[in-house]
Amino acid sequence: MSSRLRVLPLLALLATGACTEPPKMDPKDQAEGLYLRGNSEYLQGKFDAALKSFDEMKALAPGDPRLPAARGEVLLSMSRLEEAAKEFEAALRLDPKRSTNWSRLGFIQAQLGKKDEAQQSLQKALALHPKDFNALEQLGELAEERGDHDEAVRDFTQAAEAAPEASKSDLLVRAVDVLTKQGRQDEVLGLLRKATGQGVRTPEVLMTLGDAEVRAGRLPEAAAAYEEAAKKSPKDPTPWELVAEIQLKLGKREEALKAYGESLKVKDRAVVHVALARAHLAAADRAAAEGELQKALETVSGADVGEMQELADLLTTLGRKQDALRILTSLGAEPGHAKNVELQLSTARLARDLKDPATVQAACARVAAAATDGGVVKCP
Repeated sequence: MSSRLRVLPLLALLATGACTEPPKMDPKDQAEGLYLRGNSEYLQGKFDAALKSFDEMKALAPGDPRLPAARGEVLLSMSRLEEAAKEFEAALRLDPKRSTNWSRLGFIQAQLGKKDEAQQSLQKALALHPKDFNALEQLGELAEERGDHDEAVRDFTQAAEAAPEASKSDLLVRAVDVLTKQGRQDEVLGLLRKATGQGVRTPEVLMTLGDAEVRAGRLPEAAAAYEEAAKKSPKDPTPWELVAEIQLKLGKREEALKAYGESLKVKDRAVVHVALARAHLAAADRAAAEGELQKALETVSGADVGEMQELADLLTTLGRKQDALRILTSLGAEPGHAKNVELQLSTARLARDLKDPATVQAACARVAAAATDGGVVKCP
């Protein structure tokens, strides 16, 4: 046989193979792929794309019990609450023993104002999964709304105990807030000490514990809590500042100066230099106070009215009343501060001392304009 004749059958075979259609993917595998893709899109915040993937999945596997819950999560994230509720209701018809479906439905019902229905759904979630911290948190919110403070504290506390580490402190602080609003400071302190003793020692919880210790008059314990919070939140200068203030009250000047120094390492702020200046003045070290005043003037932002008032007070203390008045007058003339009665009164008093009647009159006019509630404020 010639070589040409041998090649022809081979070419025909190859041509036939080239026209063969690729094997079709199993619909179940396609549906699974769409489910995974939809979840990935959801986690990336691509909600419209996720819904499209789940719609395509539905065409292949309409009875998949995971589908309505997946769609519900996406719709919930899009704040389409009515639609999300219908999806979770459908999910429960397919899988009534999935606690998360009840928990999500209860949350949505609460947002829609359906309090009784929400309560029932959340209780069903807990019956299936007693440590569902999302359900417990929502029950706590419902209890707080209806004024059942004890139940709210219990629910938030149980939610904190069941929650992952990242959520524990927020839930614990919610329980503390309920007790604080009711003036139940002893219970606040007890709850925080118990939680920190069990290892919940986030900066937020430690700061809250420090505040509670201050209210209880336990300043050394408060300083210790603030210091631990400072070390665990190295980008926040405030805890070190609080440590310093307490150490000054305890008469520990050197420890206070060290804490102020740690605060300045985190962020150089005028208000800390003002505090340092006052600490030096208390120790009769005027030269050091003058040095801190200069640093305060160099670092003042001008955006914080409280900081500016502190600076003006220090200038007044150090005999620079005209400079202080210029700061207060400038602040008081800004539209955003025109109704700040305390600021206007401070300006008027200092202007009176400096015999500046025009500034006194302008500040007092703003005080009168701010007294829209009929109250009477005596202006110099």
